Amino acid sequence: MSTLIVESSRALGALWKAHLETLGAKVVLTSSQTSAIEALRQRSFRVIVLDLFIGDRSALAIADYAGYRQPEAKVLFVTNTSIFSDGSLLRLYPNACALVRTTTPPEDLAAMVEHFSVAA
Repeated sequence: MSTLIVESSRALGALWKAHLETLGAKVVLTSSQTSAIEALRQRSFRVIVLDLFIGDRSALAIADYAGYRQPEAKVLFVTNTSIFSDGSLLRLYPNACALVRTTTPPEDLAAMVEHFSVAA
């Protein structure tokens, strides 16, 4: 269960990473578009947990790159806003599998990643 987390809040990313690792996941945690793209160049991932509003640039560019470089990887978007709450994001990105709030309990997020990792 190889997972890439792209989250600008180091504390939140570390919390998600810890929960995923308890399930046996191999996790790479990045906090920027640049480091996420580099991780996608170097390794294959089953699931990408991607915050829509990372600090330095557009998370959607990461989703685009993942769709090109690793089309089999599922992208689980997280956000702290109501943007795309109509589900349109899932129609725009064929590798998108879910859109959840950043306040989702970490054990629930980990369960979703585990599910999509098996389903991928």
